[in-house]
Amino acid sequence: MSLVETEQVLVVPTSLFHELGHFQGFSDDVARYLDELLSPEHTSYRPRSEMEEDPSFKQLIPYVIFRHVDAAGEVSVFQYTRGKGQGEKRLHAKRSIGIGGHISSDDEQSDRDLNPYQEGMQRELSEEVEIKCKYTEQMVGMINDDETEVGKVHLGVVHVFDVETPNVQPREDEIMDTGFRPANEMLEDLEGFETWSQICLRALFGEE
Repeated sequence: MSLVETEQVLVVPTSLFHELGHFQGFSDDVARYLDELLSPEHTSYRPRSEMEEDPSFKQLIPYVIFRHVDAAGEVSVFQYTRGKGQGEKRLHAKRSIGIGGHISSDDEQSDRDLNPYQEGMQRELSEEVEIKCKYTEQMVGMINDDETEVGKVHLGVVHVFDVETPNVQPREDEIMDTGFRPANEMLEDLEGFETWSQICLRALFGEE
């Protein structure tokens, strides 16, 4: 069996998300959702292969965006192209501004003082990129996209890492053509990006 077939991933009932307040696109009201969604009474770990086809559950995904503001105030964002070796084949060849992935049942076993969600986010970051500078972190929103097959079974939690210098390097060969690019340039080229990145670019950088 492949990793995708055997991995147990963190999910919440889609009905709970609707009870808390369904939205399409981006919401900056994280407090309304996250504590309840991450409550042990609502979360479970289920086979990823099944969850990818079952819209009655949402897989919670941390989605980390690296932002740099230079001395002149220009905002640039880390972006890359997903290679075919990355897990979600429906996103291959799309450009992305988000680093992250599924929370696994293995993240429950950590001896660090982090909850499984935080542990999973840190694991994904350490596997995919190397952050070679100081940064600050904030959780800024949620993503839901029921208009695509991928989006129907995922719910994103958006984190922005503000880096002192634009120095983030890939650790995986499947994270290709990386680099920081002015946000306003990416807003003019949205069609080349995966849907979640389009949603975040519009919501976080569309007024700049």
